[in-house]
Amino acid sequence: MASYDYDLFVIGGGSGGVRAARVAAALGKRVGIAEEFRFGGTCVIRGCVPKKLYVYASQFPEHFADAAGYGWTVPKAEFNWQTLVANKEREISRLEAIYKKNVQGAGGETFQSRAVLVEPHVVRLVDQDRTVTADQILIATGGRPASHPALPGHEHCIFSNEAFDLPELPKAIMIEGGGYIAVEFANIFHGLGVETTLVYRGKEILSRFDMDLRSMLHETMVKKGIRILCRSVSEHIKKRPDGRLDAHVTGGVVLTVDQVMLAIGRVPNTENLGLEQVGVEMNTAGAINVDRYSRTNVANIWAIGDVTHRVQLTPVAIHEAMCFVETAFRNNPTAPDHETIATAVFSQPEIGTVGLSEDEAVQRFADVEIYRAAFRPMRNTLAGRDEKMLTKLVVDGASRKVLGAHILGPDAGEMAQLLGIPLKAGVSKDDFDRTMAVHPTAAEELVTMYKPTYRVRNGQRID
Repeated sequence: MASYDYDLFVIGGGSGGVRAARVAAALGKRVGIAEEFRFGGTCVIRGCVPKKLYVYASQFPEHFADAAGYGWTVPKAEFNWQTLVANKEREISRLEAIYKKNVQGAGGETFQSRAVLVEPHVVRLVDQDRTVTADQILIATGGRPASHPALPGHEHCIFSNEAFDLPELPKAIMIEGGGYIAVEFANIFHGLGVETTLVYRGKEILSRFDMDLRSMLHETMVKKGIRILCRSVSEHIKKRPDGRLDAHVTGGVVLTVDQVMLAIGRVPNTENLGLEQVGVEMNTAGAINVDRYSRTNVANIWAIGDVTHRVQLTPVAIHEAMCFVETAFRNNPTAPDHETIATAVFSQPEIGTVGLSEDEAVQRFADVEIYRAAFRPMRNTLAGRDEKMLTKLVVDGASRKVLGAHILGPDAGEMAQLLGIPLKAGVSKDDFDRTMAVHPTAAEELVTMYKPTYRVRNGQRID
């Protein structure tokens, strides 16, 4: 029997890789994990966590304005970008230390180094110029923002990674993209007082989300003052003598801004990892091909998270890590379950969604019932804010099973997490109807919509 330095070596110290390393080490396995940048990966260092902190920061102007309707007199507020950046950095550094400590506390060994495959069981730690051997190897290197080298002037653009640490807050920004990253940053920068324009090649922002959510959020963002140009793309970015940028956009539009941020998708971090050398197969986008258990075509090499381009969400990577440990070290083959995943877009107002959109349901089911309510949430009444909230249920008319739940409004992400449990369990609309409302809450609308707003039968809407 071959002797190795480690039972498991993990390449990539993000949420998925760290979870796999920690849990495997807690089982008594000899575990090593290498991270070339900072432990915590995209989510902790340059993604979910700092983004949510910036979302909170950007919401305060509306909170201050709304306070007057509730009897509060708030002095004129001032915002300091450098303070936010410094406080963010302190928090993610704290979390980074915890991630590293948790692995070490479980008995794993951490390496601050780039790691590459040399042979199926051999990993080279580049920064230390040495090799280690492992029985099983897990690739969890995640992804990064897609670049746009074909765009003239692309070298003047930034990505989400850089947006968190700009030396100063821009007065104006153009963000290209229509996914959740682009939409969230558009709301963040606008909330911090930046003149913001969102440019998207599609017909409507947030493809793959329910169309009611997409159109209502679009309308609300425009009312707030965010400019949205759909069916448009950047054609040329030119730097002016004063250091600002002229972004030439479809239709002859020229936007003069301080920053252009590209949020046009993400690509897997698979370059120069030695994958080709050891024969690991990848798809045309550079993502690692895996079977349902996260195993590559090389028997002892596995991959999880964004590097596989399955579902690019932090909780999914963590779930895949747990399934990997069950399969590789507990003799309990467990395939990740990628169905009915709740998710949120931390726009303003935010989106929470789980299950099928209306369009998806109509394509799969002959009889679909739509329950829909749009209303002004109570918190907006005394504030004098006319911003609406939306709750929507998508139901299979034949079985009465709830196929999808979609919310736009305050705390929608929190609601989506809780809705994810009953929808995962396959509850029916009758179960919703039997559930008592919590009053007064916005969420009570979910259990008080007794009659369908309309039906869709064989693709035809019936009011």
